Amino acid sequence: MNDTLTTAAELMQDFVVRTDIAGEGPPRRYLWTDAFAVCNCLGLARDTGDPAWEDLALRLIDQVHQVLGRYREDDTRNGWLSGLSDDEARAHPTLGGLRIGKPLPERRPDEPFDERLEWDRDGQYFHYLTRWMHALDQTSRATGDPRYNRWARELALTAYRAFIHRDGEGLPPRMYWKMSTDLRRPLVPSMGQHDPLDGLVAYRQLQATAEVLQDTDSGPDLREALATFEAMLPGLPLTTADPLGLGGLLTDAWRLTQLGRAPDALDEPLIERLLEDAATGLAHYRQSGELQLPAGYRLAFRELGLAIGITAVDRLLGSPAIDRAVRERHAEQFRSYLPLGSSLTAFWLTPANRQALTWTEHEDINAVMLATALQPEGYLDLFSIGAGR
Repeated sequence: MNDTLTTAAELMQDFVVRTDIAGEGPPRRYLWTDAFAVCNCLGLARDTGDPAWEDLALRLIDQVHQVLGRYREDDTRNGWLSGLSDDEARAHPTLGGLRIGKPLPERRPDEPFDERLEWDRDGQYFHYLTRWMHALDQTSRATGDPRYNRWARELALTAYRAFIHRDGEGLPPRMYWKMSTDLRRPLVPSMGQHDPLDGLVAYRQLQATAEVLQDTDSGPDLREALATFEAMLPGLPLTTADPLGLGGLLTDAWRLTQLGRAPDALDEPLIERLLEDAATGLAHYRQSGELQLPAGYRLAFRELGLAIGITAVDRLLGSPAIDRAVRERHAEQFRSYLPLGSSLTAFWLTPANRQALTWTEHEDINAVMLATALQPEGYLDLFSIGAGR
């Protein structure tokens, strides 16, 4: 293995041990981190030729469903979030959605809202669920097993029904940012800036995979949900100076490029819009001065999200699926930003920077996303069906 692959594998192996994926201790599961971890394990299985990594990905998926698909141990409710019997829930583990995995229980209906505490309270986030949909879909693509895509589509339909709402007749649809664990009440009623985009890209991917696997007759059809997300995007501001959000825009642009004509024609107008909005945000981010701060004032996982996105746009700018003139124009636009990805990764590879509290207090998510930034294929590149074996 080369040095980069070795480092990524070491980071993931430490994560496996630290969060008890393969051990006998109580597992420590967090949905966002675990979605990236599944993709990393699938990528490592392909890049190293070691099937043990794929086994770890499948074990992690089962563990996430067993832990985050059920109510917390300190909850008065118990069992699967879906309310299904154990046998039924194992066959459909995502029908009730999946908890975030935050350290504190969700806010009770009679508790006042506290913005600071809410960040540490459990519930369900749409943008976390879409990351898990992607991880499940990549697993179907890597293994050729349609079951994981089917679970992702079941999760997608559950999330669509829970998070989409209309405030009045004739008004456009909106989305709740955070829902209760049982998906019955909003915990944060405002809409996440990129949630409709996350929905559009993820649901297109799931529908495309189901068609390639010839499994559209099994599991839900997502076309109604897709039409809703498509209707929400025009006029929705996507520009951001947040590095994690910027990385998401660039990653989504690359995923749309790979989807091409499955199931829809290449959505070049949306891809161009994402690139333009990301370039605008990158200019503001670079001028903000955050990159000059010491590690103790920076959040690694947010910056590494941007590093992953810059790797994605580098791939996109080399793709023949995009019109050559368009690629050349955006290549000039992003030329000065492309080195930023490797510099962010190098910053967080430096041992001294990983001594900062901002690293150690979020070690799991930071380490897993650093592994993704080093070896991004499992997360960024849609597997050809069955390519992981």
